[in-house]
Amino acid sequence: MSSQSGFGIIGTGMISEFHAQALAAIDNARLVACYDISEKRANAFAQTWGCTAYTGLDGFLAHADLNIVIICTPSGLHLESGLAALDAGHHLVVEKPLEVTPEKCDTLIRRAAERERTLAGIFPARFSEGTQQVKAAVDAGRFGKLTLASASVKWYRSQEYYDQAGWRGTWKIDGGGALMNQSIHAIDLLQWLVGDVSEAFAYTDTMAHTGIEVEDVAAAALRFANGALGTIMGTTTSWPGWAKRIEISGTGGSMILEDEVIKKWDFQEEQDGDEAIRQAATAGKDSAKGASDPSAIGYEGHRRQLVDFLAAVNGGGTPLVDGVEARKAVAIIAAIYRSANSGSPEAVR
Repeated sequence: MSSQSGFGIIGTGMISEFHAQALAAIDNARLVACYDISEKRANAFAQTWGCTAYTGLDGFLAHADLNIVIICTPSGLHLESGLAALDAGHHLVVEKPLEVTPEKCDTLIRRAAERERTLAGIFPARFSEGTQQVKAAVDAGRFGKLTLASASVKWYRSQEYYDQAGWRGTWKIDGGGALMNQSIHAIDLLQWLVGDVSEAFAYTDTMAHTGIEVEDVAAAALRFANGALGTIMGTTTSWPGWAKRIEISGTGGSMILEDEVIKKWDFQEEQDGDEAIRQAATAGKDSAKGASDPSAIGYEGHRRQLVDFLAAVNGGGTPLVDGVEARKAVAIIAAIYRSANSGSPEAVR
């Protein structure tokens, strides 16, 4: 590949701006093209970011300098354009969720393998300093036997948020509600840090919004493959919205992570650096990214993940969040939805 990989973005809505900002901050990346069914949106995006605008998918995929495609369309539209990009010979990055069902995720994963292309799903929270510190502690066994873990996403979205776009709050295109759209980042972190989830039992409801098909409140109990128990709470009804929160407890230690910032860090066996982490936790680094405003997340996590993806493409390796990894959160959410419908525990598959 050339010294600069050429990126193209499908879908020029809000999230595409974060990808464009991230790419602008990466030396060996260049945004060369964008595609949107709206000529007005495509042209405006292209003018802002200095790339070529397309309103036809075939023309976009044939752009001469295009190597890697990023999909930023509504969730339930990822499969069709993703398959087209892979068939055209491009590597593929897909905004969360990878797709709205595990089966559709599997189709993308298989096609990427058949075409020998690299596939990744966007979960930038994995790349923060705080999250990386927690992952290192888990991998080092510092928590002892993991016993209890939770993810809590108590966010707020107004009725206007759902009314602004007809696809929001639909099963077909949004793929779900407070879990699939908002809480999925925390769910991905929970399973990445603690381990695979084997079973879920859940309740979901729609309590505060009208005109949507999906849940705005969900509560689930989990059993992890390693024997730990856990919970997931997700909602878009909690005004004004709090930081997403991950808690992990074990026989050797416990921690609390809020929006990738460590807030509690307690271990039976102290190590060098623990006190510095605790001091940073009380130093006023507060945030509630996306809790009430979906545009308030920043692009640094995307930048780090795209750097990781480029390293995998150029080095022939595997990105941290490949297709198989990106599928895991979708499978957990699908099991939660099945349980809410059946009234029984459901296996994650």
